[in-house]
Amino acid sequence: MTSWQMSAVAAFVRLTRRRNYETEQAGLRNLARPKGPSQPPAAIRRRFAVSTTRDHGFDVHRVRPHGDDTGMTVIYLHGGAYTSEIVRQHWSLIDHIADGTGHEVAVPIYGLAPAHHGLQALELVTAVIAAETARGRRCYLAGDSAGGGLALLAAQAVAGTAGGVAGVTAIAPWLDLSISNPEVDRVEPHDPWLRRPGLRPLADAWAGGIQLQDPRLSPLFGDLTRLPPLQILVGTRDITLPDCRLLRDRLPSSVPLTYHEERGAVHVYPLLPVPEARAGRHAIIAHIRASTAR
Repeated sequence: MTSWQMSAVAAFVRLTRRRNYETEQAGLRNLARPKGPSQPPAAIRRRFAVSTTRDHGFDVHRVRPHGDDTGMTVIYLHGGAYTSEIVRQHWSLIDHIADGTGHEVAVPIYGLAPAHHGLQALELVTAVIAAETARGRRCYLAGDSAGGGLALLAAQAVAGTAGGVAGVTAIAPWLDLSISNPEVDRVEPHDPWLRRPGLRPLADAWAGGIQLQDPRLSPLFGDLTRLPPLQILVGTRDITLPDCRLLRDRLPSSVPLTYHEERGAVHVYPLLPVPEARAGRHAIIAHIRASTAR
């Protein structure tokens, strides 16, 4: 049964967020909006050792539990339709991951559209993975929405290389920039947040002239055979749902999959102030622990 808090959040985002995606013009306004700061909040700094490096021209924040010696780095990639900056809800989940796993969490602040594009972000994330591997650490990738798609792209890009990644958590990932799955027609009227007209100019800007279904931009069309253990969490009132189901059905049996649909939940529900998020966050911690223990 869907909680009243989830219903309230759905009503809230319908009133406050949906207009950002309702039309192509709204999407273009999103692109033109100035980007905000990306620094970790004071609450994170009080609880963890936080440092920032500059890698390939972009900040990478590191949130390290005191006394961490696990040899594992969780790389978290924030959502925001590839045009919005990291926000406090992302930092709250990052805090939860660092606290619940004891692992260092690296947060690459990849460049956003329209000034930057997808191949640049993929290059940054794979460089961070390579740097972690070079210093003797293993990596686990996690991300929400656009960041979930980017996490899967990075896992595909480094598959078969030395080190690779131990696992991936993708929360309502954006799997196909073209959003062309006909099943989206059934879900979109029930999604209080996202609409294709406003997302399309963001996808075009992020692609930078490359075809939207290029496997370097849309992981649904990449190599699915060499992925590490994968966890997907998605709500049933979320237009990413049809492609999550399609990925689930395409994934070969050789790839361990933990798949969960939360009935009545909206986009990226584990980041939201709802009871359903607690179970989602517990599941994320459990998957990271299990994958990194191997």
